[in-house]
Amino acid sequence: MTDQIYHIRNALPELRELEGLIAEGRDSMRVSVPGAVEHEGNTLPFYVLELGSRSPQAPVLALIGGVHGVERIGTQVILSFLRTLLHKLEWDPATQQQLDAVRLVLIPLVNPGGMWNNSRANPNGVDLMRNAPVEAEHRPPFLVGGHRLSRYLPWYRGPEDAPMEPENQWLTQTLQERVFTQSVCISLDCHSGFGIRDRIWFPYARSFAPWPGLAPAYGLTRLFEHTYPSHDLYLFEPQAHSYTTSGDVWDYLYDGYVHHNPSGLFVPFTLEMGSWLWLKKNPRHAFRYHSFFNPTLPHRHLRILRRHQTLLDFLLSAAQSSAHWAPATEPQRAAMFQQALERWYPEQANESLPLPR
Repeated sequence: MTDQIYHIRNALPELRELEGLIAEGRDSMRVSVPGAVEHEGNTLPFYVLELGSRSPQAPVLALIGGVHGVERIGTQVILSFLRTLLHKLEWDPATQQQLDAVRLVLIPLVNPGGMWNNSRANPNGVDLMRNAPVEAEHRPPFLVGGHRLSRYLPWYRGPEDAPMEPENQWLTQTLQERVFTQSVCISLDCHSGFGIRDRIWFPYARSFAPWPGLAPAYGLTRLFEHTYPSHDLYLFEPQAHSYTTSGDVWDYLYDGYVHHNPSGLFVPFTLEMGSWLWLKKNPRHAFRYHSFFNPTLPHRHLRILRRHQTLLDFLLSAAQSSAHWAPATEPQRAAMFQQALERWYPEQANESLPLPR
């Protein structure tokens, strides 16, 4: 059994690092394992970590990575942030005070079986980000928008009318228990593999229509750009501006939050790291599948881990300070929604659209 555990940890260095951080931060975090993937005779745990406040009124920041197993850099960014946070807790009282007011939920490795296989999909061949019971309102791109043709093709949604894959069930269960009950929530799901620029996406992936949560998303975007005017790495935009999909898990989770907590505030962001730029700088990496999604040169890898720390620090502070970016009244929300339309939907800005909730 010891040899098997050693093999697992060496096949999945991210899991080894995660469990090392769990041991290091055992006095600062709460750890749960709502499930595990049984794969090739191995048990791969689905870890959920919590730090900070236990208060039912506390705002929440949820950080998620490893939904697509080949996109290891997303998990690595979260683990790097967690390591820094644990080290700051050793000496920085301001960090402890911040966590006393905020609940931080981390799921660094959603798809350990896919990461074991160096695959986008989970071991069942299902793309977890196409697996939710959500249908696109417009015809999505062929294959990439999600399909049910074959598990041997990428972007497979899973069998029709089947329950969501276990990994998505554990993710949903975790957020229902730790996010749906809270009044202010921000999440960031870390991915890579699209474009030459880092993007911050928000719902809906299923529709070209303006998302009902557009106003607070605009407020957060404006606050980040005002606070870090020189940090112009990110393109903030609705995901549907790039492409639409069926089965998007964040569309599903956002709708679930609104149904459960209609007076609450939930902004689910997705960080899509522009890995095509890494290939552009070194085209030889195109001959390795892994290199389409992850920086391979050591200096570039460290640079990616550093560059997103600012964003994660910002989101932790923003979760605590929603009064500075979230609309508090109906007139404020209407004004912010209109400003968001002018930025992201200029062709609809002058139309008489019903104001979402």
